Amino acid sequence: MADLTLTGIRKSFGRTEVLHGIDTVIEKGSFVSLLGASGCGKSTLLRIVAGLETASAGRVEIAGQDVTALPPEARDISMMFQSYALLPHLSVAENVRFPLRMRGIGNREEQAARVAEALETVQLSAFANRKPSQLSGGQQQRVALARAIVSTPKVLLLDEALSNLDARLREDMQLELIEIHRKLGLTTLFVTHDQDEALSLSDRVILLDGGRVAQAGSPEEIYEAPQTAFAAEFLGAANLIPAEIGPRGTATLPGGQHLPVPENMPEGPALLAIRQEDLVLSAGGKGISARLKAQVFMGSRTRHVLDLDGHRLRALSLGRPGLVAGETVRLAVDPDRIAWLPPAPTDRPE
Repeated sequence: MADLTLTGIRKSFGRTEVLHGIDTVIEKGSFVSLLGASGCGKSTLLRIVAGLETASAGRVEIAGQDVTALPPEARDISMMFQSYALLPHLSVAENVRFPLRMRGIGNREEQAARVAEALETVQLSAFANRKPSQLSGGQQQRVALARAIVSTPKVLLLDEALSNLDARLREDMQLELIEIHRKLGLTTLFVTHDQDEALSLSDRVILLDGGRVAQAGSPEEIYEAPQTAFAAEFLGAANLIPAEIGPRGTATLPGGQHLPVPENMPEGPALLAIRQEDLVLSAGGKGISARLKAQVFMGSRTRHVLDLDGHRLRALSLGRPGLVAGETVRLAVDPDRIAWLPPAPTDRPE
């Protein structure tokens, strides 16, 4: 059963069209991320769902009801903003109660019970009487989340909700979001530009590029089987190598070296997408040769920058493999870990 259906959503600001006909269905109880670079239209699309922006064309349905022309308060949604938007003169409990008062949900006793439950869910029961200024950034973030879930909306909208937190708090809140979603089962639409966040939190990812859906699917599907060069590069920064696919699973690379690929790849020009972590480096093993230009130590991993016959590659390996910048190394990859993409326009035959 769908809780949110978007059909043909378009949005223009003046002569600039920022959304080019978005169609998607979000199932009840799912956690879906709108992922993309800044300016791709993801926050605009979220605001259209919320009723804070008006679509130039298209339809928004929530739980089977056409809400396209309805104001935000009539849509049974809650939205958590990047800035949290807490009211500084109200206590934590009153901030959380605020949407219940505005929408006339329950009497005072029922509202108090809902507030207590929401604060318990975000582990802030002991802070109910404090003011926002007396809380840390992470605690303020949880207050905003409690306020968003207190009315048990049909759809919960989160707009870059974790972006103001430092790395450690952000990781902690990702885990809390997963637990809260598992407990409450709210249909959630989450806007983020952070690929790791989208992959770790979501049941489904909608990847936007220039106001269009570049690819949609489970995190595993998009990461393991990208359908476009944009998807391959944006999620995981895959290496994209132009190649000529020959018979019996052999690809000829730009410098003339040959790489084994799956035998079911169609013959002709193509882009090979190879994840950084799938390239295995060695000083003298099997594989194609490349020059190691630089290495970046990252604690548990090392990033390697390589020159493959004039083509820049990146690879990730565990620990410190003992290679030296400037030397020629070997690159091996399991053929089944190589994804085939249509060739870039400049690679197409004339």
